[in-house]
Amino acid sequence: DVAKYRLDVAGRPEPAAFEVTNDGPGITALISALKRMTCRLVVLEATGGYETALRDALQAAGLPTVVVNPRQIRDFARATGRLAKTDRIDAEVLAHFAEAVRPALRPAQDHVSHQLQVLVRRRRQLVQMLTAERNRCHAMSELRQGVQRHIDWLASELAALDAELQDLVQDNASWHAREALYCSAPGVGTGLARNLLAELPELGRLNRRQIAALVGVAPLNRDSGQFRGKRQVWGGRPALRSALYMAALVASRFNTEIRAFYQRLLAAGKAKKLALTACMRKLLTILNAMARTNQPWHDRGSASS
Repeated sequence: DVAKYRLDVAGRPEPAAFEVTNDGPGITALISALKRMTCRLVVLEATGGYETALRDALQAAGLPTVVVNPRQIRDFARATGRLAKTDRIDAEVLAHFAEAVRPALRPAQDHVSHQLQVLVRRRRQLVQMLTAERNRCHAMSELRQGVQRHIDWLASELAALDAELQDLVQDNASWHAREALYCSAPGVGTGLARNLLAELPELGRLNRRQIAALVGVAPLNRDSGQFRGKRQVWGGRPALRSALYMAALVASRFNTEIRAFYQRLLAAGKAKKLALTACMRKLLTILNAMARTNQPWHDRGSASS
């Protein structure tokens, strides 16, 4: 269980309970202890970045490591009757989850891929702050100059970060080619393309149903007995889904295939939001096929089928 300053550790099936500091010496001590235990799997919760240094160190030490969604662990705890919540209990729940579920390992992320992901996420933060400050500026009178100075600073930081992102992608031939491939689809710009490079390395390796479920745009049933609930999309990767939504919004106007699909759904009586969600799924499916076949939009052939 990862906290800002502390790591609580538990093991299964042999009980093990100890804690170390969440810093260089603590992580080194933890790795030594895990190697003495002949550890088969290490499971961490995603905790907003506090787990990053630990994850990288564990993977570099050759220990099989998985980072899981906190909601999944909380649901598992409730299902097993563990309603109380402390750091030590959370560590025990994580160990039980690791033993019972055995979550699949993902390939270790290399340093350059991690750098791309960090830059893309930081760009997202700057855009959100810039939007918030611009909205505040319109509603202010006395402090507008101070807010404007902050807006100017954020804009300069965003420009510098965009230049850094551009250089990073340009220096990697594979990313540069893949970005150009994605951007060949009308409605897809560098923003979505770089989000896909950073946050969805699985694109092109999974089938259309798997990739839609991974991103969180696959409709999920809510049925029980005679009750038939509305199918909804949820879970997945929310930040990536937001970027995909904006691209689908543009594509529903300027991409002939997506526009025709969108208009067909509206004519059938579908709500606009539902139709846009379907466009997100269709656009993702097309991009997945393009990545798999390495064919740009104008030369896809049957790639979207």
